[in-house]
Amino acid sequence: MSELGQTRRDWLLSERPASRTQARLGRVYVAWRRFTANRLAFLGLLIIIALLVVAALAPMLAPFSPVVGDLKTSRLLPPGAEHWLGTDDLGRDILSRLIYGSRWTLYVVVLVAIIAAPIGLLVGTVAGYAGGWTDAVLMRLTDIFLAFPKLILALAFVAALGPGIENAVLAIAITSWPPYARIARAETLTIRNSDYIKAVQLMGASPIRIVLRHIMQLCISSLIIRVTLDMAGIILTAAGLGFLGLGAQPPLPEWGAMIASGRRFILDQWWVAGAPGGAILIVSLGFNLLGDGLRDALDPRSGEK
Repeated sequence: MSELGQTRRDWLLSERPASRTQARLGRVYVAWRRFTANRLAFLGLLIIIALLVVAALAPMLAPFSPVVGDLKTSRLLPPGAEHWLGTDDLGRDILSRLIYGSRWTLYVVVLVAIIAAPIGLLVGTVAGYAGGWTDAVLMRLTDIFLAFPKLILALAFVAALGPGIENAVLAIAITSWPPYARIARAETLTIRNSDYIKAVQLMGASPIRIVLRHIMQLCISSLIIRVTLDMAGIILTAAGLGFLGLGAQPPLPEWGAMIASGRRFILDQWWVAGAPGGAILIVSLGFNLLGDGLRDALDPRSGEK
């Protein structure tokens, strides 16, 4: 390591930081070291980065149109030099559909996280800090949602709202917030009587300010870990809705819908359903590995390895 690099490392790992910026950068550096020490977690990060790159560059990477095929000469072709993953029953290139389908996968995952995570964080922190009847009402509402399997509850909401990718996202988000609320409440119960919160109260901060400006910030790291670990479940739920025809509608290249269209050919033309199934497996594995790594890196109760 060069002298400059060693100096920067010592600055980041200083036990007496001279500013808040130095302290924050030091925490980020320590977390990054913990994360990169886990090779499987780093592999998960590479998978997710690859997914982001493929989704962003889909028009340049896809060799064919994802919605237009050639029924005369390209129907159900096996993987080959021209069509690397073969074609489906409508003569469409499966690789191109997978590449464009990555966009819809990210669309669902990001929107569900944006909708569900803040709702769960708000409900959990308010319930944990307020206590009493507020806690009882909010947690019993959470228990009602947790009592139903996520996919079954999502099916019920989509059946009421109607099929479509937007309604599927809303249904998955409605069923995904209760675990986040539980985690946020547990974190709030552990810190609401801490000296830090007591000091803020003595300074005259209102309960709303304490929850929004202080408690929520302390719960974010745990929430990020849980959201990342839940990404695989969100992808599987979205694929399940697409498989049942309640998610993305044809001709959108959504992976669950692709599996549904290929189930009739699973014995003879296995690649039609096998390719999107493999994509779901790889991406779900990537999110799980990434979530495990983030849990080890961001857990404040774990020491540096």
